[in-house]
Formats: sequence, C-alpha cells, structure tokens
Amino acid sequence: MTSTATAHPNIALAKYWGKRNDALIIPATGSLSLTLDVFPTTTSVTLSDEGADAVRLDGVLLTGDESNRVRTVLDRIRELSGRTGHARVESSNTVPTAAGLASSAAAFAALATAAADAFGLDADDRMLSRIARRGSGSACRSVFPGVARWNAGIDDESSYAEPLSWNGPPLAMVVGIVSSQRKAVSSRTAMRRTVETSPYFSAWVTSSAALLDQMSDAVAAGDFATVGELTEQSALRMHASMFGAVPPVRYLSAASLALFDAVVTLRSAGIDAYATADAGPNVKVLCRSDQASHVVDALTATIPDAEYVVAHAGPGSHIVTGKGA
Repeated sequence: MTSTATAHPNIALAKYWGKRNDALIIPATGSLSLTLDVFPTTTSVTLSDEGADAVRLDGVLLTGDESNRVRTVLDRIRELSGRTGHARVESSNTVPTAAGLASSAAAFAALATAAADAFGLDADDRMLSRIARRGSGSACRSVFPGVARWNAGIDDESSYAEPLSWNGPPLAMVVGIVSSQRKAVSSRTAMRRTVETSPYFSAWVTSSAALLDQMSDAVAAGDFATVGELTEQSALRMHASMFGAVPPVRYLSAASLALFDAVVTLRSAGIDAYATADAGPNVKVLCRSDQASHVVDALTATIPDAEYVVAHAGPGSHIVTGKGA
C-alpha cells in the first residue's frame, strides 16, 4: 500500500522561536502563518515488510537526526493506528532544504498526511497537525490552507494549529532568495542556544504572546496594515533575541538587511509591504496581491542577483494517491 501526499511551506507572520518541551515540540508561545502556493513537497509512504524504516529525500538515503525525525512521526502514527509495520518514505522537495524557506514544514505535513493514510489511521486535520508537529513544529500549520494559528498549548493534545478566516484583500508573499545554501546553524540548535543563553528570550516570549493576540484580532477584522506591521515587528524581535545568544546566531546577511531597507522605502512611496525572515537569510515580503509586481521591481533594483518568487495563499496538505484520494 502506497499513499502520496503534497504539502506547501508556510511563512510565520507571528513567529515561532523557542520550545517549552523539546521532545514533544511544544512551543514557548503560539504563532500565526500563511501557507503558500509555491515550493510543494511531495511524499510517498509505502508499507514494507523490511526490518526497518527507510527514508529518502530527493533520492538520497537519510541517516542520523534527519532520519530519526521522520521515524518519530512514523512511530506516533504506528502507536495511534495500532499497526507495527515499517515503511519506505520517498520525499521530493522543490525548495532549497535548510535555507530558511520552511522546507521542513512542508515535508513533515506531507509525511504525516501520507503516513496516516498508508497506515489506515482515521485522522482529522487537528490530529494530523499534532502528528506533524512531532517532526517539525511549523509543520503543524502547513496542514491547513491560507492563514493558520498554532495554539502553543501545554501538552500534545492542546498544542495544534487551526485555520483562520481572512476577509481582507488578497494576500501575496514575495520571496527573495538571496542564498540557497544550507545554513551553518540549524534552527533547532539556534533555538536551544537562544533559550539557554539569550537575556532577551523571556522578553521575546512575553511580547510574542501579546502580539499574537493582536494579530489574530487583525486577521478577523481583515486589517492588512496591522497584520503587516505586526509581521515585521515579530521578525525583528525574533532575530534580536538570537543576536543576544552566546555565541550570537546571525542568519540575516547584508543582502537580507538591504531588502528590509528597500521595503521601508516602498512604504514611504505608498506601497503596503512588510518584510519578514525566518531562520535563514532569505527575505519574504507580505503585500497585497495587486501590488506584488511593484514589490518585485523594487527588490530587484536593490539586489538584482537574487531570485524572486511571487506566492499567494496556498492549500493545506492533501492526499494525491491513496485511500483518501
């Protein structure tokens, strides 16, 4: 039995950074994101009689931590389904891996969706969100289309994402890829270092909780400007907490900061645009769909050698072939 699922990356507008529980990936604070319609990951799960799980990403057999994270998700699905067989997992990315472009979010949302189907687990979206979270925290949000909020919770049952209704203008996200290189410090390592050593982390947690509630209210009201302003605040505060770690974690490059400055200039010219960046140098710009071309032109004039991709609100994870297709 083979089940195949597709999922897309999401970009956090209200950021997730830091864990309350490392084993279950319970976050220190909630977050809010936009699932995109670009860079899908497709994952196939085939039940196997072999003595162990086998995991391949883009044809390469995974070992070590990357493989163990996949097995964590498979083990949870086996536990919930009551089945004990192993699986062959084949995953294909269309986004650079480990470059701060949410490849893991798409990958683990697709894995959870495909594996649940292959193992015959009757899982609703909330259960899939909790399962995907075990592999990568942000993956819990890629289960859902468009705007989603991850409720931090305190345990496995209460930490999950849910979709939010957006009634404002159509959204776009211009992704500025200034580097496709694998980052030197993984998100997990950087999070742990920030939590353990940054004097700014506690302030990050407190301010993020308040910001998340403000952004959720703005989403409900369709207030684009407020969502955008809070998006930029959240990103800069997250990176500030990393700068305070020992040793400091710096993902933003000179090109990244130049794009942030270009977005400020765009706003002074009347274009509603707001910059954000995750654990990597690549910058994403939230804007109205009808202004995306203006954003691309301005960013290209600033960093002409970067690659720019225009994304819009995308679908949640879904079965392509399998029992649930």
